[in-house]
Amino acid sequence: MITAKELREKYLEFFKSKAHVILPSASLIPENDPTVLFTTAGMHSLVPYLMGAKHPAGQRLANCQKCIRTGDIEKVGDNRHLTFFEMLGNWSLGDYFKEEAIAWSWEFLTDKKWLNLDPQRLYVTVFMGDNNVAIDQESIEIWQKQFAKAGIKAKVCPYNQLITGNANLRIFPLPAKDNWWGPAGATGPCGHCTEIFYDINPASGKLQKTFNQEIEQGRVLEIWNNVFMQYHKTVAGKFELLEQKNVDTGMGLERTIAVLNKEQDVFANDLFVNICFKIENLSGKKYGANLEITHAMRLIADHLKAVTFIMADDKAVTPSNTNQGYVVRRLIRRAIRYGRQLGIKEESWTKEIAKVVAHDYAEIYPQLQKNINFVISQLKEEEVKFSKTLEQGLKKLEKMKPKFIPAVGVGSLSTKSGIIDYGLSGDDLFNLYATYGFPIELSIEEIKKIYKEFKAEKGIKIAIAELSKEDEERLLDQFHKSLKKHQELSRTASAGMFKGGLADASEATIKYHTAAHLMLAALKKVLGDQVVQKGSNITPERLRFDFSYTDKLTADQKQKVENLVNEAIAKNLPVSCREMTLDEAKQINAMGVFETKYGVKVKVYTIGSGDNIVSREICGGPHVEQTGVLGKFKIQKEESSSAGVRRIKAILE
Repeated sequence: MITAKELREKYLEFFKSKAHVILPSASLIPENDPTVLFTTAGMHSLVPYLMGAKHPAGQRLANCQKCIRTGDIEKVGDNRHLTFFEMLGNWSLGDYFKEEAIAWSWEFLTDKKWLNLDPQRLYVTVFMGDNNVAIDQESIEIWQKQFAKAGIKAKVCPYNQLITGNANLRIFPLPAKDNWWGPAGATGPCGHCTEIFYDINPASGKLQKTFNQEIEQGRVLEIWNNVFMQYHKTVAGKFELLEQKNVDTGMGLERTIAVLNKEQDVFANDLFVNICFKIENLSGKKYGANLEITHAMRLIADHLKAVTFIMADDKAVTPSNTNQGYVVRRLIRRAIRYGRQLGIKEESWTKEIAKVVAHDYAEIYPQLQKNINFVISQLKEEEVKFSKTLEQGLKKLEKMKPKFIPAVGVGSLSTKSGIIDYGLSGDDLFNLYATYGFPIELSIEEIKKIYKEFKAEKGIKIAIAELSKEDEERLLDQFHKSLKKHQELSRTASAGMFKGGLADASEATIKYHTAAHLMLAALKKVLGDQVVQKGSNITPERLRFDFSYTDKLTADQKQKVENLVNEAIAKNLPVSCREMTLDEAKQINAMGVFETKYGVKVKVYTIGSGDNIVSREICGGPHVEQTGVLGKFKIQKEESSSAGVRRIKAILE
């Protein structure tokens, strides 16, 4: 059985042998990237370098990146979807391209020295082409050479054609929604993807269905994705070849461990065994006892691992009703709801799972242990709040009784048309969810409970005094329609917040980025050196900046910060950049909280010169050349972001 540690080490050792510099994992909270809520892939911290800036560590890079993805949150609990996962990745910044990337993927997966996977169980997808860009014939031909090494005459399977046991059908062209990356906005870098899948159940015989069906039904599992950024989409909608072609690849750690250990379950590995054992102890239930228990334990393990990592991050996000904080709150409350389903009675039990997570990942991610007390305090507080939410929701549900419990003696009691006739709808349950955070599953559970009590109390047997399967399905369908409508409105209002991709690198955002450095220096001067940046979000219209501080800023303190920033702007100070080692940066007192993202060398931006240095920070850039171009700095709002964290919103006029 291979462990997570062994796989991480093998992967990084392999790419080190291919002249790659190994980087640490970046923060889970993207810096200065308003296009995403969390780091969903290793490319986030490399944005400036994918755009053409020179990386201090060179053109070949690799790392193991911690990631959060919430797009498939409703699928978590099956055998392959996770909210938190680790992505093993390698990058070429204008160096090697398709030939090497594909060949190395094949070598690492199949060579006996490395993972020694069976080539007979490997399948790949490529971009099928559309009206803008032709089919990725180059990748097809490279893949055919790789399969030939194993004696497989790999053929291309037409889109949506049944495989019907043809073992030579190995290459599957898919449309842009499956095999095209980017751009995040209207314009920007983009290109083909080629994904690698592994047959996790060969005992079932040869593949028979379409490849998409085999994916959806869990027969083949995606373990690797190669992204080839070779185009730039213009304002006119044309796709032009880039001067710097990049490779961005990713291999899912948990999925690959499952494959290597001949498992069909991404939860069946050393990264989950201790967590699930703790859940078993808390609940008195056994993982694998039945589908309902297994699903609940998987979801609890996944969600509480995710929030432990998010809240233990150096740029910690805590539960709230907006943006990243809303995701954290939702994950915690879903876990608590499924803990209730398993019968967990212990008070503040979620912290016990967090402790296991921190212990199991201590060697690779030491900040979990360092910040575990903060995580525990947040979980305790959220459990208390959710307990109150449940109390409010139950009271509201009780008031809704007339909508789904008929009055005795009503002539239509024997109707089989269901509770909808009495006025209860999925919209009612959605409003309960939206107002109180009351989960739909819990609403259904409580309605069933009330029906049973009503039936026993009246001592009568009537068809309407139970929640029929038909009624439950109708309620759930209405609820999810309301939820979908709400989510669409939220996405429209957020203007791309949930899209992945490259951050805005416009002139306006570059100015705000430099202003953020000046503001941090000013905050330290006014409030003290204990002030630490906890995150930022920059758009072309404003700067949002989070920092560690317990008290609300006074009007005088805000004015002093404003004055210091504007004084630095008025002096038209030079902004310079030097590459140096992390140790050298520390020696000159360069600020840099998020050290886990830095490589062998770092960029240090200095604002000012000689005896008049205002700011010196480790940063990937970019920045303006002189502060005089920034205009006038104005703080619009100062407020609490979370416990011990304040937030400033500011503009440049």
